[in-house]
Order: sequence, then structure tokens, then C-alpha cells
Amino acid sequence: MRENPFRPGDRAVHFKRLLADAETLAAQPTLYLYEIIGEAEHTETGETLMVYRPLYGEPKLYARPLEMFLSETDREKYPEAEQKYRFEKYEDK
Repeated sequence: MRENPFRPGDRAVHFKRLLADAETLAAQPTLYLYEIIGEAEHTETGETLMVYRPLYGEPKLYARPLEMFLSETDREKYPEAEQKYRFEKYEDK
């Protein structure tokens, strides 16, 4: 697993943002963008989780295993994906 480059307050972009068309992004400019809340530990298993919230849609908190959050994009399932990792740091351009 790669080293965690994210810190609380960072923004992350999901690889699906790069697959969205310009019209969709114009209508939803924060689509597939997330704020990193931080890491958490699963109380039963001790597994490290990444806690984050979407910057679009409903203001919910989500958690997913850190290993999954940091994993590479599934090229078999998404061969057209350009982003190497499922989530990467997002910088306004």
C-alpha cells in the first residue's frame, strides 16, 4: 500500500471526475470532490479507515478502508480511467 498523502482538510478527487463530461461538471462543479476528515480506527477489527465527506450532494460522512481508499484505479473495470489512484489530492487549477 502506498503512503497516505492526505491530511485533514485536504481535498481529494475520485477518478470518475475525469470521466465526467464538461456539461455534467458545469452543472455540478464539485462532483467527485471530497474533503478529508482524517483517519479512524475500526473499534472491532483495528482496521484503519479514511473518513471523508463529499463536497456535493448530501452532507454525509463516509468511511472506507484506508487500503481501498489509497488503491490504484481498477483498469480492468475502468480501462478509460486516466487517474492512477482511486483518490488523489485535488488542487484547483
